Amino acid sequence: MDPKELEIIMETLEEESILKEKIRDAASDMEKSIRVMMATLTGIHSTRRDQLDVLLNSTEQARESCKKPLATIAQIVPKHQYWRWKDLYARHIQNLVFIIVLSDYLRSGKLSSIQDISDCLGLNPEWHNEVHIQTEDYLQGIISVINELSRFAINSVTLGNFEEPFKIQRFASDVFAGFSMLSLKNDALRRRFDSLKYDLKRIEEVVYDLRVRNLGPAGQSQGQSQE
Repeated sequence: MDPKELEIIMETLEEESILKEKIRDAASDMEKSIRVMMATLTGIHSTRRDQLDVLLNSTEQARESCKKPLATIAQIVPKHQYWRWKDLYARHIQNLVFIIVLSDYLRSGKLSSIQDISDCLGLNPEWHNEVHIQTEDYLQGIISVINELSRFAINSVTLGNFEEPFKIQRFASDVFAGFSMLSLKNDALRRRFDSLKYDLKRIEEVVYDLRVRNLGPAGQSQGQSQE
């Protein structure tokens, strides 16, 4: 091999190694904040509905701290090389989607869009070719939210909130219907979509138990549920 060519190859490998470490460092900074938020959000299962806003607001500082690492990644990733480096931090993006979508649902009952999440994380549209919310990462995050809400439905009843499972059922059913219309080519995503069926079934079982005991919202009696 030509010594000059070998030297170029070695320099390229060294540059890529340095870049990879910089991205990993930024991802590590994100991960610390994500762990704080994830740990805080486990508290939803033991927090009364009227106190949830306080718990959710306590994650804001950690969420804000994720903006800087994302901006750093956008700055250090070479132009138009998103797909080459995204796997170094894709898991963190999925977790951020989960955190934001879950928090927004608990606040408003609505499903956050990719644009909503991008705005929340301060992602500049001009960074799209370096860092952005990939559709598959968004869908993975949403599935994780439904997984969590199936548990939340059960724990809400334990806390005496009999209306929450009905709200969760409507939300989860809408999400499931949306996923059912997609042609999922990603094997991992398709397998996780299958888990939605079981989550929805668990939620529906909670709702059914409440209805037969007449513990649901007004107008949600057993007789009406069978119409």
